[in-house]
Amino acid sequence: MSFKPFVPFRILSAYTMLEGAIDPKAMAKLAKERGFPAVAIADRNGLYGAVMFANACKSEGIQPIIGTLLGVARPSRDEGAEGKQVDYLPLYAQDEAGYDNLCHLVSKAHLERPLEFEPHVRIGDLDGRTDGLIAFTGASEGAVTRLLAEGQQSHAEALLDRLQALFPDRLYIELARRGDPVEERAEAALVDLAYARDLPLVATNPANFAEPHMHKAHDAMLCIAGSTHVDAEERARSNPESYVKTYHMMEEAFADLPEAVQNTVVVAQRCAYAPPYRKPILPSLAGDLEGEARALEEDARKGLEARLEPYGEMSEEERKVYFDRLQFEVDIINQMGFPGYFLIVADFIKWAKDHDIPVGPGRGSGAGSLVAWSLTITDLDPIQLGLLFERFLNPERVSMPDFDIDFCETRRGEVIRYVQQKYGHDHVAQIITFGKLKARAVLRDTGRILQMSYGHVDRLCKMVPNHPTDPWTLPRALNGAADFKNEYDNDNEVKRLVDLAMQLEGFPRNSSTHAAGVVIGDRPLAKLVPLYRDPRSDMPVTQYDMKNVESSGLVKFDFLGLKTLSVLKKAVDLLKRREIDIDLSQLPLDDPKVYELMKAGNTVGVFQLESEGMRRTLTAVKPTNFGDIIALVSLYRPGPMDNIPLFGKRKAGEVAIEFPHAKLEGILAETYGIFVYQEQVMQAAQILAGYSLGDADLLRRAMGKKVQAEMDIQRERFVTGCKEVSGIEKAEANALFDLIDKFAGYGFNKSHAAAYALLAYQTAWLKAHYPEEFYAASMCFDMHQSEKLAIFVDDARRGGITVLPPSLNHSEAEYTVEQT
Repeated sequence: MSFKPFVPFRILSAYTMLEGAIDPKAMAKLAKERGFPAVAIADRNGLYGAVMFANACKSEGIQPIIGTLLGVARPSRDEGAEGKQVDYLPLYAQDEAGYDNLCHLVSKAHLERPLEFEPHVRIGDLDGRTDGLIAFTGASEGAVTRLLAEGQQSHAEALLDRLQALFPDRLYIELARRGDPVEERAEAALVDLAYARDLPLVATNPANFAEPHMHKAHDAMLCIAGSTHVDAEERARSNPESYVKTYHMMEEAFADLPEAVQNTVVVAQRCAYAPPYRKPILPSLAGDLEGEARALEEDARKGLEARLEPYGEMSEEERKVYFDRLQFEVDIINQMGFPGYFLIVADFIKWAKDHDIPVGPGRGSGAGSLVAWSLTITDLDPIQLGLLFERFLNPERVSMPDFDIDFCETRRGEVIRYVQQKYGHDHVAQIITFGKLKARAVLRDTGRILQMSYGHVDRLCKMVPNHPTDPWTLPRALNGAADFKNEYDNDNEVKRLVDLAMQLEGFPRNSSTHAAGVVIGDRPLAKLVPLYRDPRSDMPVTQYDMKNVESSGLVKFDFLGLKTLSVLKKAVDLLKRREIDIDLSQLPLDDPKVYELMKAGNTVGVFQLESEGMRRTLTAVKPTNFGDIIALVSLYRPGPMDNIPLFGKRKAGEVAIEFPHAKLEGILAETYGIFVYQEQVMQAAQILAGYSLGDADLLRRAMGKKVQAEMDIQRERFVTGCKEVSGIEKAEANALFDLIDKFAGYGFNKSHAAAYALLAYQTAWLKAHYPEEFYAASMCFDMHQSEKLAIFVDDARRGGITVLPPSLNHSEAEYTVEQT
């Protein structure tokens, strides 16, 4: 493929939200199609799409160039006027220093400006922050161009003096020819200044969309952004020339100034840099990696001794099982370089518990770690419950451990504030997420700017299937929703609406913050990633989303708020008023009253067990032990719930328990011969075919992804292993592989199920033993949901309990319940 001697530099991607209409990944493909050797994006005050853009370019064999359109406040004597006049300076990273300076400047533009002004920096903020950056003067949005267009020659020259000092030999006079009146009025003076000062010219065509046919859709996007409609006279309008032009178009447009086009390649040659991939970077609580490793082992051993103390006398053999498993886990954690992660999580969980902030017993696969239990990160003994460490951290597949931590919903913020204070406010940030223009939303937005009736658009939206786990796109709806297709084919107004909406579907519409994700760095985060300011939060927010922030070296910690923990804490506090002290973590898991309550389906308000379908399941299956609760939490989902009737019949002895192979009885006995957990899939591969648990986790993942090539490799290995380890012939081994594969597709994580089953048990225990406090606490946290309150009141009455409304002059509104 021959490259064309032109590089497009001034592209606003879709991450300049509701202004740019070019997907960064699509831009990489377009660059390859057009024969551009390189391509740049320069979003307004942001690097949001930089990492995905760079990765996409590399996969297409195109050189990525990372830039931004930086807002710079025009100097003003009136301090209060700063930010009202913001010009834009295109900046591009040449090297690591340039990328670091870009991150610093766009972070400063967001974090240090008054909220009422658009993001910007002062020109003085550029001092000492221009190394490794190439600057363009900007087209119609640049201060030099604007000043010249206004006839302010002396001011333009003074600003040019400043920019030349800031960017010696790295400043280009930008020319754009797209019919913009500001650019046309300024061009002659710009060319004169370039020649007079020996500054190079560079030709651009600032682009907001990729192809000419996107003009109307982009115009519609501007209407959505401005909350106006297409027929309004006073509104922002899309320039039909603002698309990505070919080399030949640019060559023709700048036939009189060919060096301006050629200089785009020169600039590209000076900007061979992309955001780096970094290994995880974490603050240290114990010096270097060796010190962290020692600290982890020491803390884990002390913690395990404390955990085993309530068990009373244990034989040497029993203790050996625990301490051998602990050493195995510690060795893997240290070998993989993650002791610091465990120490950080253990530290903020210990702080929360020391400050009487309820913390969940665990969530996700982390509950399978004995080290986590020893450090009080989790509250489940993984050996007693048969939970696997390798499901959480696999030495065969190096990836960061990921603890999802549940905190009391009302006090979660206190833990995050502790982390900010401990590591530094500029070392801690939330993670950005992007709301997309999805099918129904984009139909509504587009219908509004076309001034179609709300009722008509609403009816069309409801024709587009919108299941939460399988939302349909508009093209899919045209192919699969007959009513929607009929409207499209027979109504020109609908056709116009849908055609515009399809071109905008999928673009980012707004930004917000990840519900729970927080990153913690060992240095100010602006030195690693660009930051953003969410007006609804007092914390900085990364401009990269969850996936790309991790590739930049930052580690995500999930601080989740769980209402159930708040309810449990409230109930325990209410009991203290009656001088009844309850330690929920020490409850025996075989309380008959709890299982009687469950068998009766009396679980309104009980965590994970309160839905009508689950209550029917409980009455049918009649759980009698904690393992049954874990299994039902795992089975009660689309797909695996088909096995619930068989599970119940086998438990009740109505159907004989059968095992796929005799060697699997030990791992399937607890679930009556049925595969329920991902861990059982892993153990089956270990027992039948000699897999290590680490390799078995890779098998489980392959079965979940259903990639045929990988499945073929795993099948061959499994069949061979069955023959060598268990003497199972090929036909039976293939049948076993198919059976395991079937269940692996929807097997549940037992560690997660066990943790949530524990919370279910604790809430059920409170309801069984202290229903008054249970109802009072539950209703406190649903005070504004009248339907939910009515359900609690009815349920309480069925149990002979009267609910009194909260006292209006009570300092904290509480429901009062009393036995009738």
